[in-house]
Amino acid sequence: MLNVNTASVTSAAALPAVNFESCSEQAAMKLSAVNRCIEVLSDSMSKLPYYLWDRNNRKRVDNHPLNKLLNIRPNEAMTPSVHKKMLEANRLTHGNSYDWIIRDPRSGRPVELIPIPAELVRPWRDVNGRVWYDVIHPWRGDMMRLPSTDIMHFKAYSHDGFIGISVLRRASEVIEAGRAAQTYDLNFYRNGAQPSGVLQVDADLSGEVEIPTSDGQKIKISKKEYIRREWEKFYAGPNNAHRTAILDLGLKYQPIAISNQDAQFVERLDISVQDIARFFGVPLYKLQAGKQSYNSNEQNAIEYVVSTLHPIVTQYEEERTWKLLPDSEIDSGLEIRINMMAELKGDVNSRSNWYKTMREISVFSVNEIRALEDMPDVEGGDERYASWNYGPLSKWAELSVIRAEKGGSNK
Repeated sequence: MLNVNTASVTSAAALPAVNFESCSEQAAMKLSAVNRCIEVLSDSMSKLPYYLWDRNNRKRVDNHPLNKLLNIRPNEAMTPSVHKKMLEANRLTHGNSYDWIIRDPRSGRPVELIPIPAELVRPWRDVNGRVWYDVIHPWRGDMMRLPSTDIMHFKAYSHDGFIGISVLRRASEVIEAGRAAQTYDLNFYRNGAQPSGVLQVDADLSGEVEIPTSDGQKIKISKKEYIRREWEKFYAGPNNAHRTAILDLGLKYQPIAISNQDAQFVERLDISVQDIARFFGVPLYKLQAGKQSYNSNEQNAIEYVVSTLHPIVTQYEEERTWKLLPDSEIDSGLEIRINMMAELKGDVNSRSNWYKTMREISVFSVNEIRALEDMPDVEGGDERYASWNYGPLSKWAELSVIRAEKGGSNK
């Protein structure tokens, strides 16, 4: 009696081997959690507007030419949101993203910003420590050597501060394990959700048989392989699931029962999603995963802005300020900033509570809050208010007299 293990026919029993060293962008993006995390983060950055800020008088500068370049049209082919999304997606997947600054030859002012795919750029240092970028022109294909002043370089986590290391590389083991689990799950359902089994035949299956190929030739295969292929042709795959098998020539099929490990496979997939979300710093509710209350999601949204987005935003602000503004404007107190409130625009409760707190402690006036909501000023809206229940101890005596005169009112 010869046992032919048909695991290769209905391969749902073995988890694929994991190669932790190979984690390409294309392969990783096929994992839904990875794809979604990159979409969430790049979409978040794409909707955050820039503005020019004067540190000295603490006011926005609305008439600066960079406002148009950053918020209206960075280059002929891209809107600002597409431009920002491409940069952040490259930073996440490759560890580095690059924005080429095209300058007016006479004034030196930036006139276009061209994002360059990370695979077309090689940064390096010369013997004097100066940074250069060898760049393959994105549409001409010729090589350019650009100084660091003409390339804005945005990095992921870095050991040396010079080259970023992508999340895909740092999370390669988790991603590869997730891919292996996804392949396991796919193969299981490709085989009609049927477990593997054993074919038994009371015959000598040594030797070979000839079979025709698609090009009209003939090849020799073992009798065991021939039986395996014939079984696979009629009974493997989702289209053949639950099809009645007819066995002849003494064939017997004995299925291998599905194990508890297979039945609990969804739990392992959930763990993989959670691990990937941690690496990217994205809350589970943004991946349509996990079961959380509305209040919990509200808090997670704030935590996402503070802990995940804020460090990314800071890097973009610093690099753009240094590379896009001339020294004279930087020295005068001008800097480029990003308005992060756009990320919370969909969360009305979080935004309104934050505005309320900021107004009560005199950080924002009514008109400043309205400006953040893209609304026009109102008369008297520049006045700042504060509760008389909260004030400096040095004014306690004075405030007590005023309150006594008003009959204890806080107004």
